[in-house]
Order: sequence, then structure tokens, then C-alpha cells
Amino acid sequence: MRLISFCKILLLSGCFTTVCTSMNAQDKVMKKQDSPIDIDLWQNGLPNTNGMEAQGYDDKKNNFKPSIRVYLPKASQQPARAVIICPGGGYGHLAMAHEGYDWAPFFNEQGIAAIVLKYRMPNGNREVPMSDAYEAIRYAKEHASEWNINPDCIGIMGFSAGGHLASTVATHASEELRPAFQILFYPVISMESKYGHGGSCRQFLGEKATEELKKEFSNEYQVDSLTPRAFIALSDDDRGVVPMNSIRYYSALKEKEIPAAMYIYPSGGHGWGMKDSFKFRNEMLMELKAWLMTF
Repeated sequence: MRLISFCKILLLSGCFTTVCTSMNAQDKVMKKQDSPIDIDLWQNGLPNTNGMEAQGYDDKKNNFKPSIRVYLPKASQQPARAVIICPGGGYGHLAMAHEGYDWAPFFNEQGIAAIVLKYRMPNGNREVPMSDAYEAIRYAKEHASEWNINPDCIGIMGFSAGGHLASTVATHASEELRPAFQILFYPVISMESKYGHGGSCRQFLGEKATEELKKEFSNEYQVDSLTPRAFIALSDDDRGVVPMNSIRYYSALKEKEIPAAMYIYPSGGHGWGMKDSFKFRNEMLMELKAWLMTF
């Protein structure tokens, strides 16, 4: 890793024992399915509505049909880990490329299945994107044997507002659907006016959200002893989602003694994802790869 002239803040919790217990190896190498696999969620009907479905799904109008795209790694004897990827977009649109599909090769190279979630916009109904994320996890667990993944080692990843969705799942999910790990890039964490991203808050909670509701979904307050380990990355000069979102979440994790690593890069602003233009892209990928090897 090249030296840089800026000060880089690294907060790393150290080495920890695995939480992703490997399943018994298969008797022989499983045949890899064609990848990627596109799957519509809620094939038996939606559990809730954002009021947009009657218009007809149209990605260009940010009216997304809930679905997942599954990228499986090279077949091996041991079931793979998997990660559900939630692109960002302020809960108003989705950056499906550099915060979604473009990450598949990286994870597949690590032997990890990448499952990119196209979730519905809340339009004021927070249950909509939350239920899509939960369904993606449930579906992946249900098809774990078919895809040769470990159902007990499915994590969640999110960017910006997608980071809020990922951290909401990490802190609010039932034990059955709780992810094994979380990866957050410049995440929205707070719904409170001091630190939160106003547009994400309005889209997620609606225009008339109470202070009590805002606190409930300010996820720094929802960390408990069962919250999964975390990797957090952001830029110091982020003006879109202020760094205190990540810092407060990291602090909450450490108060509960949850393994966590946080990397704050000196520049880059907001929304870089997998873009080549991000100056510290190579460092970020090396650090994420190293973190994934610690459990």
C-alpha cells in the first residue's frame, strides 16, 4: 500500500474468532450454476405498498420491482459466504452500478456470493424497503443448499441510504434474519436533524415523523450485544452524509464490544462506491479484503 501525505484514521478492533461457522464440506465439488441469476421477490404478492405499484414498475421513474441478482463464486467443496448488497440513493433512487453490480467480481474473487438487492423506495413507508431486505435474506437462506452458500454466514452491505437500510436490518432484524456481518460505506445512520440526511429521513419516515420514531431508526441507539460485526468506510470531507453518522455508530458498537473496523479517508466526498475516480479505491479494497479474512 503506497504511503499518502494525508492523515488516515484507522480504528481496528483486532483479531476475533469466527462467527461464520463453516458447514461440513460436500462429498464432491458442486457444479456452479449459471451466474448471475435474476430473481423477483414476493412472487406470491407484496406484503405492503409504497403507493407506486399501480403505475407499473419502471426503473427510469425509480419505481423498482423488488428483485435480487445473484452472482455465485467459483464452485468449491465448502459452502461460500454471501453478502446482500443494498445500493444507495437517498431512498429516492438506486445507484445500481457502482454501489451494486460492480462489486460482484470483487466478492466472487474472495469466494463470496454477491446478492445485489433492487429494493422498492419507501415513499414514506419504512416497511417497504425493510421487508424487501428481509425477504432477500430469507430467500438466500432458503436456497443456500442450491447455491452452495452457508445460510449462517450471510452478511449485509449498504451505501449511503442503503447503508441505513443495512444497519437497520443489522440492528432491528429478528434472530432468524439477523445478518452475520455488516459492511457500510458512508452510511446514513441517524434520522435526527443534527446529523441525519434530511432527504433520506423524509423518504423513509415520511414528512411528519415524530422525534420518537426518528430515534427508533437512528441506528446508533439500537446497537445491542447481538449486533453483527462491522466494516465502515467513509471520507473525511463527506458533505452529503456527515462523518458523525459513522463515528457515532462505531462508538455504539464498541460500547457493546462488537468487533468493528472503521476507515476514514482524507478525501473523496460522498458516493464513490466502486468508482475508479476514488483516489483511495485500491487501499479501500485491500482493507476490506483483509477484514473479510479475520473471521
